[in-house]
Amino acid sequence: MGNAMVMTQYIRLTPDMQSKQGALWNRVPCFLRDWELQVHFKIHGQGKKNLHGDGLAVWYTRDRMQPGPVFGNMDKFVGLGVFVDTYPNEEKQQEAQKRRYSPGVQRVFPYISAMVNNGSLSYDHERDGRPTELGGCTAIVRNLHYDTFLVIRYVKRHLTIMMDIDGKHEWRDCIEVPGVRLPRGYYFGTSSITGDLSDNHDVISLKLFELTVERTPEEEKLHRDVFLPSVDNMKLPEMTAPLPPLSGLALFLIVFFSLVFSVFAIVIGLILYNKWQDQSRKRFY
Repeated sequence: MGNAMVMTQYIRLTPDMQSKQGALWNRVPCFLRDWELQVHFKIHGQGKKNLHGDGLAVWYTRDRMQPGPVFGNMDKFVGLGVFVDTYPNEEKQQEAQKRRYSPGVQRVFPYISAMVNNGSLSYDHERDGRPTELGGCTAIVRNLHYDTFLVIRYVKRHLTIMMDIDGKHEWRDCIEVPGVRLPRGYYFGTSSITGDLSDNHDVISLKLFELTVERTPEEEKLHRDVFLPSVDNMKLPEMTAPLPPLSGLALFLIVFFSLVFSVFAIVIGLILYNKWQDQSRKRFY
């Protein structure tokens, strides 16, 4: 979608040019209960230190092919977003305002973070998603001469994100969050966007694996399917579900009985009116 280009060895989500955005989505939803997604990617470009951007995102969401401001995807998404953010917006804005940058926890970019959303939260781009992130880690991934990988593992409502970015073919922990509830039937995708700064954002492969996990009867009860994403011990604003539209039969019955009631009310009114007129004539004579 967008400016994404299919090459012989990879898909380039965005070229190293300003104001581009592209995405790659699967057509078939994922109904696996426990899964692992391995992403082989490469971020590179001509920009020097802190003069490149903006990064890419990997998605597991209800809606697909919806362009928007969050790394090329829609805001207020429903599902999981994992962000490889290469530009420190919050730090640079503080510097532009000539104010001392003093976050609660110092973050070094490029930075990987994760967010679960039920459609009620906005990604705060100016603060690099800090208010809604589940966790994160520094990931130096630009202009490397060896392969870089990201793995997202979801097992027994336990979300784990690891990376292999050191050329050692070893997974390194990045994020681990228990109690993550993700519905089945969502779509995997990846997207990227560039603004005033740019980079080449390439996806070399996306590999999904089903994980076979045994569950006790108690776990089977606890791990029932959910309909909206959530995280235990994390309060997300509640979304009010829209009322389902009326079926054709229901609409017909409502209109039919409304008409019957109206005719019945009119007939009763005429009968009462005629009786009142008869009584008035008798009193007159």
